[in-house]
Amino acid sequence: MAVKIRLKRMGAKKRPFYRLVVADSRAARDGAFIDTLGFYNPIAEPVELKIDEEKALDWLQKGAQPSDTAKTLLKKSGVMEKFAASRKQG
Repeated sequence: MAVKIRLKRMGAKKRPFYRLVVADSRAARDGAFIDTLGFYNPIAEPVELKIDEEKALDWLQKGAQPSDTAKTLLKKSGVMEKFAASRKQG
């Protein structure tokens, strides 16, 4: 089973709100997911981004592949740097 870290769209029409989730790559965008890692609100001023770093690092170490947008958000929150550092150590 290929596991991905990606965004799940929520919110009303023209008012998107996203959850960062871990899901099977075959599942629909807004379908079944395994775990929730955080949320992203692009409408808020300033933009809201909250990610559970421990969960995200755990899933990355287990082999979950982030989508392009999810990878960008993980970089902004500093998770990707911590993941790269942990891979270099051992």
